[in-house]
Amino acid sequence: MTDLLITGGDVVTMDPARRVLAGTTIAVSRGDVAALGPAEELRARFRGAREIDASGCVVIPGLVDAHQHTTVDPLVRSMIPDDIGSQESIFDWIVPLHAASDGDDDELAAAITAVECLSRGITTVLEPGTVAFPERAAAGLGAAGIRARVGGWGWDAEGVPLGAPAAEVLARQEDIVRSLPATGPVTGWVTLVGHDLVSDELLTGAAELAERLDTGLTWHISPGPADAEAYALRSGRRPVVHFRELGVLGPRLLLGHAVWLDDAETEAILQTRTAVAACPGAYLRLGQGYTRASRHAELVRRGGRVALGCDAHNAGDAPDVLLSAHLFAALERDRDLPDPIRAEQAFALATVDGAEAIGLGDRIGSLEVGKAADIVVLDGADPAWIPRGDLARQLVWGHVSRTVRDVLVDGRVVVRDRRPTGVDLTALAEAAAERSAALLRRAGITPRPAWPEPVATR
Repeated sequence: MTDLLITGGDVVTMDPARRVLAGTTIAVSRGDVAALGPAEELRARFRGAREIDASGCVVIPGLVDAHQHTTVDPLVRSMIPDDIGSQESIFDWIVPLHAASDGDDDELAAAITAVECLSRGITTVLEPGTVAFPERAAAGLGAAGIRARVGGWGWDAEGVPLGAPAAEVLARQEDIVRSLPATGPVTGWVTLVGHDLVSDELLTGAAELAERLDTGLTWHISPGPADAEAYALRSGRRPVVHFRELGVLGPRLLLGHAVWLDDAETEAILQTRTAVAACPGAYLRLGQGYTRASRHAELVRRGGRVALGCDAHNAGDAPDVLLSAHLFAALERDRDLPDPIRAEQAFALATVDGAEAIGLGDRIGSLEVGKAADIVVLDGADPAWIPRGDLARQLVWGHVSRTVRDVLVDGRVVVRDRRPTGVDLTALAEAAAERSAALLRRAGITPRPAWPEPVATR
């Protein structure tokens, strides 16, 4: 891997001092940030290095999407009606589609998701559970060059399709993690579907497995009120309180959603340093009561570990972490409470705080010497940057994810001049159109468009 200089940009470091370095060059060597400083000084140190001219551009750390499903849904982008509830969306669409999909579908869908994420400056995704072919999803993510943590859903509830005994689910979880590289851009996590589809034996077994494999684990809980109701019948306790009593909360665990919490659950998350991934766009798309129930901003204000996510294409239609940051801050501000979430806090959730929440804070999330060179160059000539305002506010409120020009992951250029370097977009589009139609046929689903089908004019 040859050395690379990204020259002359205004660098948003997200280091502890939150320094912004004007007209600064970043030296990349062996996949890491090797130095930040004047161009001529770094050219002398890194002779023969390739260069990317970022003059007039804003350079930021790669964004972190801590809850992004990558399989099946991208192949039916924006086809799921927006006038149905979350349960109908899942059981009338997603479950049949997953049952009909194959490994080729999942690898293609993951590649589509990765390319789309990279095009919006997202360099790291946590895949919180695919169903049948997680290894193929990992291959699709890896082909695009994104950093990812991947797992396969497991559950042991009786009478539920694709369920299995706890011991069998745990063995499969271990096989998935061990089948992927122990280090590198794409590695494995322990992932359970969560909700009320997991026994206490499987919950405790998964926590022990993640500890033994020295990896993270994640599951879904309480995006709406149904999980609290189910756990009240099951154990007489709220879900997160139940997890605390089982001893499965802690720094390795990232809970997807955790929207509907009470005081005791909020305290349990804070006391155990459990992380939470908030996906505000998805909750709005599915009408899950985020503005009535969310305690995420409280967690942030009290020093909790919170990251942002975009969920799935059936819930958010497109991965855009800066949009998630925008919604997170805007919706909290609309509550008219003291101490609203400010732009600089929301951007931290998308970068350095999100990285820490998924256990990668020592490697990504900020542009500091010794950290991985996950770098995004935003095109300062785009109208979204004219004129230049306060950078933190413009990054969160200015809808600038469309200005992503160049992206590096581990020092490798994966997007250059708005085009992915590892994937043929034309071939990807052709394959997506073909496999989307075939998947819908196999699932027995006929989309119902909002408008009449397009017709050719004469």
